[in-house]
Amino acid sequence: MTILKREPAAWLALFAVIVKLACAFGLNLSTDQQAWVNAAAAALVGLIVAISVHDGIGAAVVGFVQAGLALAVGLGLDWSADRQAVVLSLASAIVAMWTRTQVTAPVPPVTRPVLAPAREA
Repeated sequence: MTILKREPAAWLALFAVIVKLACAFGLNLSTDQQAWVNAAAAALVGLIVAISVHDGIGAAVVGFVQAGLALAVGLGLDWSADRQAVVLSLASAIVAMWTRTQVTAPVPPVTRPVLAPAREA
């Protein structure tokens, strides 16, 4: 979980967009192959997050939406990459708004020393 740190859902969203972008610009994957790659990544990250946080419901929801959309596209859903990205972004944003108040990060926040105010002479 060191690489994923505090934002595994964001990393997964980035991966899904990179796959779509690569396919849009020449990576020779069929829609079925793209669907399986994204579904597998969504399921794997969803599982990792669900195990690593105190409440894995949000991760499961995002993973389910991403896997479902990837499979729907693979089975013939005719949505542009832009439309898919918007739906995935919305799902991630909704879950993130809820998750931030529900989970504890696996790494502590970075703290900076607080400087004392200058004393007048």
